[in-house]
Amino acid sequence: MSAPPPWRTLASEVAFDHRWYRLRRDTVELPGGAILDDYFVAVRPDVALVVPLTCACEVVLVRQYKHGIGEVTLELPGGAIDHGETPIAAAARELREETGYACRSLEPIAALLQAPSNATNRVHGFLGRAAQRVAQPRLDATEEISIERVRLTEVEHLIRRGEIAATDSVALLLLALVA
Repeated sequence: MSAPPPWRTLASEVAFDHRWYRLRRDTVELPGGAILDDYFVAVRPDVALVVPLTCACEVVLVRQYKHGIGEVTLELPGGAIDHGETPIAAAARELREETGYACRSLEPIAALLQAPSNATNRVHGFLGRAAQRVAQPRLDATEEISIERVRLTEVEHLIRRGEIAATDSVALLLLALVA
């Protein structure tokens, strides 16, 4: 079975541009010839997340409010990759900024597609070994974070109970469990 052909982009324009969000409006031709003149795509920077493991086999997680869903979540530390920054450098920077932790090594786990139907970004996941606190967190004005250490053996249970529910964190934690 062959792969379906891609859509053909006939036109593209920025519909909304703000430092927090950029939205692109594409006019596309589908393989059957139909034209969609209002296909919207979120143009987002790639993201780096870390599964930081301490020498005691604990995962360092962050608990913070996420306004999109209006809830406090338990997730992996990470954030947007700055322009010109490598994913691994962003992972180390975000881990230190959000938690004050650093890892002896960071190994790539996966580069995941966050929402490929309507967003441009990937989530680059790293497994951090020998994580230890080296500094105080340096949070952005929009961040209020509490740090939690959870035994690696408890991660699957937290996922099944829905306590860890962000899809990128779930996927990377499950991949780390089999690594």
